[in-house]
Amino acid sequence: MTPFTALVLAGSRGGEPDPLSEYAQVSHKGLIVLGGETLLARVIGALDGAGASHIGVSTADAGIITALGSLKTKAELEALPASPSPSLSVSQGARALGLPILVTTVDHALLQAQWVEQFLADIPPQADVAALLAPEAVVRAAAPGTQRSYMKFRDGGYSGCNLFYLRNERALAVIDLWRQVEAHRKQPWKIAAMLGPRMLISYVLGRLTLDDAVRRLGRKAGVEAAAVRTPFGLAAVDVDKPADLDLVRRLVES
Repeated sequence: MTPFTALVLAGSRGGEPDPLSEYAQVSHKGLIVLGGETLLARVIGALDGAGASHIGVSTADAGIITALGSLKTKAELEALPASPSPSLSVSQGARALGLPILVTTVDHALLQAQWVEQFLADIPPQADVAALLAPEAVVRAAAPGTQRSYMKFRDGGYSGCNLFYLRNERALAVIDLWRQVEAHRKQPWKIAAMLGPRMLISYVLGRLTLDDAVRRLGRKAGVEAAAVRTPFGLAAVDVDKPADLDLVRRLVES
């Protein structure tokens, strides 16, 4: 098991009430208790179990910072200031913790060490940046009835798994592009349009594959980017709305 550095995004939408936190009656969704542990503890535990040597948590929430200080891990834990957007938090966190770095989110409630280990092992050596995605059929088989957003390509639909890997300084160039992708994550055709008219037409006609899209997005940022497919369908299940929390409670506590 090769040690690695990880960043957990645990920021809040500035000034906006979080429906999930209100639903669970906690100050921050990372403090929701699931299976006897907070989401924060579950994510940190998975990263620690996968071999993380240093884990930074990007947050502005006092409760998260306090909870972080009470966790017992082999990895060094560190609280980092959150930025207004996830992409800015990634940029600042990567510079503070150093590269390469694995990035995930505090609402990755079902995260397991095995998923992280497999992802790191499957990243192509030439990739500057990589993202983990789950095929639609794999997600539906693991969590029937779950409501996920799928990006449709010629080779099928895929759901993001909130696991990213930035290998080097070149990878930080992806952050600006990430901000644009964030804005259009539920409208894939707009992401395709960012690649130019030819790619938009290819997407609309169902000719664009996942690897084509990721590779071309990477080239737009001047990096080698890779999509890593996971066989673990639950890796695509995060908790960002009440229905998600009800689902993972059934999966974990039944």
